[in-house]
Amino acid sequence: MRTSRPRARQASGRRDGTDTREPGRALEALVLLCSVAAAVAAVAQPFVLGRTLDLLLRDGDAGGWLPLSAGLLLGELLLDSLTSLFTGRCNATWTASVRSRALRGLLRAVPDRARPHPPGDVGTRLTLNATDAGGAPAARAALGASLITPLGALVALALVDVWVAACVLTGLPALALVLRAFARDTGASVAAYQGTQSLIASRLLEALEGTATIGAAGTGDRERARVLAPLAELAAQGRHMWALHGRALGRSAVLVPLLTLVATAVGGLRLAAGELSVGDLLAAGRYAQLTAGVGGAASLLGALVRAREARHRTLELERMPALAYGTRRLPPDGPGELELRGVRVVRDGRQVLRADRVRVPGGSTVAVVGRSGAGKSVLAAVAGRLLDPDEGHVLLDGVRLDRLTREALRTEVAYAFERPALGEGTVAEAVATGARQPSPGQVLRAARAAGADGFVRRLPHGYDTPLTMAPLSGGEHQRLGLARAFAHAGRLLVMDDATSSLDTATEHEVNQALRRSVRPGTRLVVAHRPSVADRADLVLWLEDGEVRAVGTHRELWNTAGYRAVFGVGATGTAAHGDGPARRHEPQEVRP
Repeated sequence: MRTSRPRARQASGRRDGTDTREPGRALEALVLLCSVAAAVAAVAQPFVLGRTLDLLLRDGDAGGWLPLSAGLLLGELLLDSLTSLFTGRCNATWTASVRSRALRGLLRAVPDRARPHPPGDVGTRLTLNATDAGGAPAARAALGASLITPLGALVALALVDVWVAACVLTGLPALALVLRAFARDTGASVAAYQGTQSLIASRLLEALEGTATIGAAGTGDRERARVLAPLAELAAQGRHMWALHGRALGRSAVLVPLLTLVATAVGGLRLAAGELSVGDLLAAGRYAQLTAGVGGAASLLGALVRAREARHRTLELERMPALAYGTRRLPPDGPGELELRGVRVVRDGRQVLRADRVRVPGGSTVAVVGRSGAGKSVLAAVAGRLLDPDEGHVLLDGVRLDRLTREALRTEVAYAFERPALGEGTVAEAVATGARQPSPGQVLRAARAAGADGFVRRLPHGYDTPLTMAPLSGGEHQRLGLARAFAHAGRLLVMDDATSSLDTATEHEVNQALRRSVRPGTRLVVAHRPSVADRADLVLWLEDGEVRAVGTHRELWNTAGYRAVFGVGATGTAAHGDGPARRHEPQEVRP
């Protein structure tokens, strides 16, 4: 059984592991260099070609000017090819960087802050938007070089004939206004288009996750209509973007030939007056075209606008608030005593959890019960610092969680969830993945404790079976998540509805093994079944985000409201013993 972790790239940059480098700068410089060199060659060509033509007409021999003209033409072709090559590599490098930074920011973020972004929206940001944003450096370099060509051509045109240059110069402000209007109007349109793309992707993923429900309910047509409802809006936004783009190109297409025609006409008059040679007229016409070609920057400008809006969307993931860690460590051999002091969590202006002076003795098992929305998962998240409270502090063995190092926190606090993310690799690697590396023996014991060893051994390659080749039921998937939590159990283990997919008998076996085979420590269990609460040392009863009462399950069972949490009516018998439930005032939770 192999439990080695897949190799990971070492994080560089800041000490928190965030990569602060800007990859692709060298490639961006190469794109800029080749583009500028190609622009210089394009500007030099008309002058060299005009000089060559004059010499051929006058002397019949152009000397070295003819090879120079051919060399400039071939050089421009070669430089354009290199520009395309480096542009592709630059785009790929920057896209990978943008995507990895956004993904890293998402994974390091406070889970509660990532909740507003549905999977479809995240997928769109990490794929389409990251690709658009990754093209920005090369587009920026190409746009800079594209401006060199008309500016250089204008200077060269002034050297050939100042009157022709003056005629062309008068038309440039109109082209500048076209580009400015295009950049202004395109930004909002692109942002709206990208937002609608994300909405469709989110609805599609929701539908794919609920295919069984949709099929059973026979609501396929209605669901398809719901997913595709924004398509009309997307089409309208797309048409608007193309209309803006086409309008800019159309105006440029009118202005460029007009400027070229005026420049040619003025050049012809200057030729008739003997002020220009035939070669000068040829060069002047070409320079007029290159100068007016500034209008062709609309495509590059549009790419930059799309990249800017896309980068805003990826930055929202990259800059999500992350938990800040301290420098302290837990005292050695601590029992795992958990304490909540003045804890208060607020969402959208509404209090969802309040717990003050709640102390869970080390080594005890506490069941957290309550109706849906009572704050059970919020308490579980706060207890292991997946979420920082808005007020108050959480302490483990007397040390505030927000003052612990990342390593100290994650090696001593383990979680098991209702829907664990097992990742890729083999079954053994999925169980072993965590803050520390368990031995193969520890992986095996954890799988047995979670009731997973039996079905794992029936897989084609046992623990070495790739997860992609392991057809797992919901309960088996959940048991592997439990095995991972057991393999990394520290002094505090938080189980947030982690046995919901297990049958009652299997759940009982897991609970028995948890007491015998897993490292001793404090257990915080979000419970929905009375049997789980009955086996706990203490029950923490939440109602409307506040602690309603604490005590043993047998004590609380005599309260009608407590029985109602488990779906038992007010006339249910107190089958679990007598004793009144204690109202919870600010006090210590004691076994």
